[in-house]
Amino acid sequence: MYDRILVPLENSPADATILSHVRDLARVHRSALVLIHVADGWAARNQEQLNLTDSEEIMQDRAYLERCCDELTRDGIPTTIVLGKGDPAAEIVAAAAREGCDLIAMTTHGHRLLQDILRGSVASDVRHRTSVPVLMVRQRA
Repeated sequence: MYDRILVPLENSPADATILSHVRDLARVHRSALVLIHVADGWAARNQEQLNLTDSEEIMQDRAYLERCCDELTRDGIPTTIVLGKGDPAAEIVAAAAREGCDLIAMTTHGHRLLQDILRGSVASDVRHRTSVPVLMVRQRA
């Protein structure tokens, strides 16, 4: 049912929730995973146009994705990585289309309306921008 699952990661403890969930989902459906992290700082958003080298943050994000990928691959789950730069929701939606994903599985923080207004919600933005089904799993406490 799900051949390729896009899994946005934050490089935070919240990732454990979605990685645990998609590990089981991928085994059941024999899915491949595409892990994505979107660096959205100033350097990441302007790297190409200013011809900047990778910042320390981007290098750490890439290393984190590679560690997660290696762990899933060792568990027998075909996994690739994408390091996006810029607007997280736009990059996630674009990667899902470009990578041929038929599910986006992501962690949510469980904010209420006021917190979503103040902090924004990448998950909500993604679900409004994509035609790919989105599975949202609330972060464990």
